[in-house]
Amino acid sequence: MQKSVKDKIPVTVLTGFLGSGKTTLLNYILKENHGMKIAVIENEFGEIGIDGDLVVGSTEEIFEMTNGCVCCVAEARDDLLRVIRQLLERPDRLDHIIIETSGLADPYPVAQTFFLDDPIREETNLDGVIALVDAKHILRHLDDGKVDAFDNQAVDQIVCADRIVINKIDIATEDEIAEVTARVQQLNETAEIVRSSFAQIDLGKILGLAAFDRNRKMAADIGLDPPDHDHAHHHPAPWDKDASHTHDASVTSVGIELPGHMDATAMARWVQELKGQDTADLFRMKGIFSVKDDDYCYVLHGVHSEIEFRPNHPWADEIRCNKMIFIGRNLDRAALQARLAECVAAA
Repeated sequence: MQKSVKDKIPVTVLTGFLGSGKTTLLNYILKENHGMKIAVIENEFGEIGIDGDLVVGSTEEIFEMTNGCVCCVAEARDDLLRVIRQLLERPDRLDHIIIETSGLADPYPVAQTFFLDDPIREETNLDGVIALVDAKHILRHLDDGKVDAFDNQAVDQIVCADRIVINKIDIATEDEIAEVTARVQQLNETAEIVRSSFAQIDLGKILGLAAFDRNRKMAADIGLDPPDHDHAHHHPAPWDKDASHTHDASVTSVGIELPGHMDATAMARWVQELKGQDTADLFRMKGIFSVKDDDYCYVLHGVHSEIEFRPNHPWADEIRCNKMIFIGRNLDRAALQARLAECVAAA
């Protein structure tokens, strides 16, 4: 007997361009007193896993996938299916599954997973696609002329969404927020738009949407133009979309791991140095660090020139480490590694 929607585990696909605040939102969700048992599946664009260490929650509920971008690497898609099946086989039933795509992922193939003829379809229900938008930086990526020959994932993520969260309104002006809102509405007329700072939002706005069980069909949301409207972008429904798209090959990642402990003063000096440089091609930075003579795990977050380095939580049973990832264009691995190594404290 086929299960009804209410008996299936709802799945939310969380998307958004690099630095939009997806990990911050996950931390907020996992720490809120909502009484739900939630599993998180993360897909990173990079050589080393960082996001799993940045999410504060039950580590047994965090599943990291670092073997490629789930939207365009077959092995990564197979890994996603494997992890979902593993979750479904658990004796204790989950209340919700959240899949965080990488910041450079096209969410269509991820959503398509839940329309395939597979046991997964009988056990899960796609609750909705949530797109986070960085109010301060998204326009430069929507208008990035260097990706004209490739899929613009910043556009795809917005077009695919059922709910759009314009985040970081605390660092944007009202004019910037208004401009971003107008652009988002041009790309996606049907999705409700909500605002947030630090990705703090009423969870009822993003979980429990049942977006594909109402009369709104996904194809209408993202593919069929209503009368008298001229859309700049036309996209097929995800189950018809060719999953073989092309990333901008000039965008790469550099992962760095260093032994020992970092010097807090040297790190702060380096961050100030970065802020003074041209960071147009440095899209995203994130890292976790062990600082000498300090019991706290320090995190570094950066989106272009907006960079912060701060204590995050006390080291507990996890192994202290220093891991950093840079994502951008024309990255100089040797220079980045050498400069970061200069911040290692003397033994």
